[in-house]
Amino acid sequence: MVATALEAVGDVPDGASLAVGGFGLSGVPNVLIQALFERGIGGLSVVSNNCGAMDSGLAVLLAAGRIARVTGSYIGANKEFARQYLAGELEVELIPQGTLAERMRAGGAGIPAFYTPAGVGTQVADGGLPWRYDGHGGIALASPPKEVRAFDDVEYVLEHGIRTDYALVRAARGDRHGNLVFNKSARNFNPPAAMAGKVTIAEVEELVEPGAIDPDAVHLPGIFVQRMVALTPDQAADKKVEQRTVSAPSTPGTVNG
Repeated sequence: MVATALEAVGDVPDGASLAVGGFGLSGVPNVLIQALFERGIGGLSVVSNNCGAMDSGLAVLLAAGRIARVTGSYIGANKEFARQYLAGELEVELIPQGTLAERMRAGGAGIPAFYTPAGVGTQVADGGLPWRYDGHGGIALASPPKEVRAFDDVEYVLEHGIRTDYALVRAARGDRHGNLVFNKSARNFNPPAAMAGKVTIAEVEELVEPGAIDPDAVHLPGIFVQRMVALTPDQAADKKVEQRTVSAPSTPGTVNG
């Protein structure tokens, strides 16, 4: 256990690579990201499904110019992400979503590479995807071609496992041995991100004693977690909604359409 988020990320240097959990705004390690921002760390290479939104999550570091490269699968409605990418200020490697999750999981499992059908016949396999623009509409750096091999007359592209210097994740529950449980869609990318990091740091909404979590309920075993920070009740409750939809209250005898 580490007392504070600032202490937990205290040795993360400029230029470090980070695998960061979260799916949209679910399960994002906002407290650890804010601690990195407060330390002034920059030149980061980030591996994450998306790069934050609504001035939260990785969007905090992105807006401050602290991120040099993003490996992800979704730009979404993050206008600053799109602006920096198209202006040539940011290097971006876009990867099919399932491939991204598997590349992180493979890296953590000690699997150097694997073959997948996702991306065969596209620029994902053939190369030419713009990793960096030149700021004038041209491509300054393009993705290289990848090895394609046939198995039983079906073509597959070779994808490499991802390992990063650090990983930042957020869990709903965790015990002092580092065993973690994630809530619903927060589980989509937090476990593989945690596996990809050489040093994994978890912020935990509810800290419990060893044995309080049923072994069958553990989503990520503690062997993958090196540091944990217990969140305060205010920090744990601070969750944002990306798209809030409100329907009119129903009245007796009517059905909302």
